[in-house]
Parts: sequence; structure tokens; C-alpha cells
Amino acid sequence: MGVEHYENFPVASVLCPPELRPPITAIYGFARTADDIADEGDATPLQRISTLQAYLAELEAISQGRDPGPRWPQVFVPLRSAVERHTLPIQPLRDLVDAFVQDASNPQYADRLQLLDYCRRSANPVGRLLLHLYRIDDERSLTQSDSICSALQLINFWQDLSVDLPRGRCYPPLADLASHGLTFDQMLAPSDTAAASAQAMVADLCRWARELMVSGAPLARRIPGRAGWELRLVVQGGLRILDKIAAMNHRTLTGRPKLSPMDVPLLCWRALISSP
Repeated sequence: MGVEHYENFPVASVLCPPELRPPITAIYGFARTADDIADEGDATPLQRISTLQAYLAELEAISQGRDPGPRWPQVFVPLRSAVERHTLPIQPLRDLVDAFVQDASNPQYADRLQLLDYCRRSANPVGRLLLHLYRIDDERSLTQSDSICSALQLINFWQDLSVDLPRGRCYPPLADLASHGLTFDQMLAPSDTAAASAQAMVADLCRWARELMVSGAPLARRIPGRAGWELRLVVQGGLRILDKIAAMNHRTLTGRPKLSPMDVPLLCWRALISSP
């Protein structure tokens, strides 16, 4: 779609085994394009959902061995090759589209369990697909992958409040808002009191994301070779964003912290010394 995206974490980086770069890039292209359909441009929610249903139909076509249609060949030609060559499971890809359909209508989430269910479909499938490529399928690894992926999704939410809220996207659960005496409207235009409450809420939400990340982090030590090193860097990148949010006193209603090239040496050092 020609949309530029800032990303916290590299996709198919130099640490990725060369033979896995094409399927990983295909998975990322599939997810990125679906996310753009749900999020970019000025289409109505109904138009976005209709387009995502057509996108899902293309996925079902290639899953049955049919040629992809002409609408998204840049997505489905490489994805079909990845599915056939690596026997990629289709359900995680379906789950991603389902999450983006949900996103198209800007829902709010009652509590953290509901938000984690969204992460289960919007983030965790990517980790599980990558583990499939690395031929890792034990339950412990899958659970830890889910924790890392959900944590990355949550970190992105708390990092992006200043971007998402003006667009009508409110990912902090209603239960968390209520426990800090906040409403969506107060988050959009906070008074001094509401801003302080929002900082406290963001701090709580960041602690939750950090706990999830730490619970999944031992997976990176068990995955051998380049893949393990890449995952260590991804974990440390997520934790670094949390550090940056804390350094700005959790004021992500007014600013968005980012990773920069200056962070790379620190991330590499932390990845090297990190313990299981």
C-alpha cells in the first residue's frame, strides 16, 4: 500500500537464517497489509471489514492450492510459496485477519483478559508461525512465545497512546481506566489531575507488559543459533521501550518513545548478558 511504518523490531534481519528469510518476509507482508487495510486511509469500518473478508477469501484460496487472484499478488504469491514449501499452518493466518477485522471497528476492551484475547489473535500467531519454521512445537515454547508476542503488542499499545487515542483507538482496558478514575474523553484532553492518573495507569500497564515479557524471555536461551540471538534482541528491544516510557515518567499521552541506532550497542550487550 505504499505506507511507511516505524518498527520497533527488525523483520528477517541479518541474524535470520537466509533460507527462512523468504517465508518470514511473506508472513510479515501478509500481516502488514492486513493491518493497513484495517488501519490506514479513510475507508469506513464497513468498507475495511469487506476488504478484509476479501483478503481472507484469498488466504482460503491459496490454502486449497488455488492460484491467488490479481488484487494482492505481492502478498499471496510469496505466501503461497511459503505455505507449500514449509507447510505453514493456516489457522494462525486466519486469526491475524480476524483480529484486524475486530480492530476495524475500534472496539474497547472491558478488562485485561479481553485485551489478551485480542493479542492471542493479533500477535501470538506470528510467534507460533516462526516457531513452526524453526521446527519447535513443544507446549512450553509455545506458551513462552505467546507471552513474548503479547508483551510486544502491549508495549506497542502503551508506547502509541498519543497516536492511537486521537484516532479513536483506546487499548487501555475499561477496568484499568475506571480503577484510575479515568474516561476515554479525559485521556483525549486530560486535565492536570487526569494526566497524573494516566501516568499512574500507564505505569501499571507497563509493569504488566514487563512481567509477561520476562515470563517468556527464557525461550530465547533455548532456541539455538541465529534465531535465539534475534529473539534475545527482540526481547531486549521491548524492555528498552519500557525503560524509555519510564524515563519520560509514563507520559505517553503526549509523546512516543522510539528505539534509535544509539540503542543498538546497549541492546546487544543486554542480549549477551541476559540470563534465562
